Amino acid sequence: MARDEQLKQRWELVLEKLSNQFADGDSLDLDAIIYLIGVQELGQMHRKFKKDEKVNLMHIAICRLLEPYGYYKFDYIDEQGWPHYNVKAELPNLKAGEQSVLMKEAIVNYFLQAEFIT
Repeated sequence: MARDEQLKQRWELVLEKLSNQFADGDSLDLDAIIYLIGVQELGQMHRKFKKDEKVNLMHIAICRLLEPYGYYKFDYIDEQGWPHYNVKAELPNLKAGEQSVLMKEAIVNYFLQAEFIT
């Protein structure tokens, strides 16, 4: 199976499972999935977040997702439990579609590693 086709199938599986679990079957978008990963990485699932905290959650998720690609490196967890990352390499200039593919690939790899999908 071609790599692109495999990514597409795995992405659809992630999307279906997360949408069923968190959105009563309504399809989640990429930003919503990144937000959920941020909440997962923070580990504070049962609290409400302020607007700026939601942005920070998405940042945490992006850092975690792109860490295996060499763009970020985990540094420490602060006294409130928030993880912090250092930039290791600048992200390349990507077109919107290329950014989307990179993030979908990173999300699929994240959930493969977590054994949420196979």
